[in-house]
Formats: sequence, C-alpha cells, structure tokens
Amino acid sequence: MTTATRDRTRTLAIDATGLTKSYGDKKVLDGIDLRIPEGTVFALLGPNGAGKTTTVQILSTLITADAGRAEIAGHDLTGAADGVRRSIGVTGQFAAVDNLLTARENLILMADLHHLGRREGRRRADDLLARFDLTEVAHTSVVTFSGGMRRKLDLAMTLVGDPRVIFLDEPTTGLDPRSRRIMWEIIRDLVADRGVTILLTTQYLDEADELADRIAVLDHGTLIAEGTADELKRRIPGAHIRLRFADVHRLDAAADLFRATSRNDEALTLNIPCDPGIPTLRAILDALDTASIPAEELTVHTPDLDDVFLTLTGRPQVDHVPDSRKENPR
Repeated sequence: MTTATRDRTRTLAIDATGLTKSYGDKKVLDGIDLRIPEGTVFALLGPNGAGKTTTVQILSTLITADAGRAEIAGHDLTGAADGVRRSIGVTGQFAAVDNLLTARENLILMADLHHLGRREGRRRADDLLARFDLTEVAHTSVVTFSGGMRRKLDLAMTLVGDPRVIFLDEPTTGLDPRSRRIMWEIIRDLVADRGVTILLTTQYLDEADELADRIAVLDHGTLIAEGTADELKRRIPGAHIRLRFADVHRLDAAADLFRATSRNDEALTLNIPCDPGIPTLRAILDALDTASIPAEELTVHTPDLDDVFLTLTGRPQVDHVPDSRKENPR
C-alpha cells in the first residue's frame, strides 16, 4: 500500500475546505483546502505574508474565516469551537513562558488553566519535565533559560492539556543547530509515541524536509503545490548524474558516449541530465563498462526544497520578518 493510499484510509485530524480571509481589499487566504490525516506531520511553507499564520489562527479559533468550513479532531470549527479548543495545542513563534516563574510553576499554571486537579496537574507537570529533560532545572527561574530550553518548556506547556492536534508556528526560529535538532526529535516522538497530529509552519526548508509527511506551499493566499518532499522535488527540473574522470581523454570519450550532456574540463566532470533512479544509474554504468571508460566518481544530484520554493514562488528563500504581534494561544 502506498503512502497516499494509507493517508486516504486514515481519519482526518484536520479537514478544511475553501478557507477564505480578507482584510479590507487584501485577500490573505483565497479558498484553501487542507486534509491532514491523524498521526502525521504536515508542513506549510510560504513567504512572509503568504497566509501561513492566518491559516493557523483560523484553525485554532483565534479568528474566523470569511468563508469555508473546517473540522478539527472531529469538531466543527464554528459549531463546536469549544471542542476544537479542547483538542488542540498551539505553540507560536515566540515562547509564551512566564519569566518570573520556575519551569515547574509554568507547567502547573497551565494545568490549573486546564482545570486539572491538584494531584493530576502536578503529576503531569513532573512527567513533562522528565520527558523534555528539564527535571534538573524544574525549580529554576525561566529568565535564566537558554533559547532552546525556553522552546522545550513552551512545547511542554502546550502538552499539558494532552492535545490531539498541535499547531507549531515556526517552532525553531532563533535556535542554534543543536537545539533545533533536539526539537526535531521531540516532534518526531510526539507523533510516533502519542499519535499526535502536527501542522508545522516553518521558514526552514530543511526542517520541512526532515519532519513532514506532506508539504504544502502557500503563496499569496493560495496553495500552489502539495505532496511529499520527494514528489515536490520531482516536479522541478535539474536532476542529473555527475561523472568525474581521471583525465581529459576519458572525459572526451564519455562525452561522445553521452551526447546530451554538459562538461567541465577543469574539474573533469560530465553532467548527464536524467531522472537519477536505479534503472538510469545501471544503464549509465553498463554503458561505461561496455565502452571501457572507467569513472573516478559518480554522484547523484536532485533538486532540493530550496529549488522547489524558488521555482514555485519565484523567491529564493522564505522571507522572514518577525512579528511581535503574533499571538501564542494554548
């Protein structure tokens, strides 16, 4: 069974159709559809102003759509908004922690807001401190925490209510590479161990590549592409196999053998445009072997998500302008 087939048979955690939102004459969302199966990570990519945060705000009941419908964890977005709120958690771009409290006190505060009993709230707080490797700093004021520790605590606070769907709005912005990878592992574990569904917006294309089961590209309020990372990459031209040879004579012989190629005489390399699958690789190696032309090195080059983003949106990277006005609901 293919991944697409498995996804169609899963219950949808998020099922949205025709979401539209305008502010005055500016249309921020132009009728987008989202169908996200339970227990998956879905990444929403797009330039600054594409509508990513607006999408999260609508789906998390912070603002209402002008048109369209959605169900989150089986609850209608407009008819059962309280049910939606009980089922979700939201972690925004900026850590929403209280610097005057300790890590444990922040978690207990969230437990109180969720109306958990005293004993259950403290048990859940201690469990989350252990899960996020924060037990040693449980009684330390958050003001002393590093950015990575604050982000871990922020996500832990989101989990106090045991949400089935989590919206992560650029969760690793500003983190160093090590802290980012720790957050990635936490996100993977949430999905694998607890079956949580995650809608992730990110400015880091490698983050979407690493984490997401499916990726959608949003631009000017419209979904312009959706698929797995590999499916999106295959839509973009530029895949090729590069051969490197020991001397120019072998390079010449290979260039004669493979006509539709480009060469670099200084690097002694030959680029063969193709779909670099196993059959193609085998055919190239067989042709070289038959012609007795040994290659020193063979490398496969495929488009990455940066190429996808540039081609689809016409922009070289996800523009990012921090917006201190973003809300960070739980």
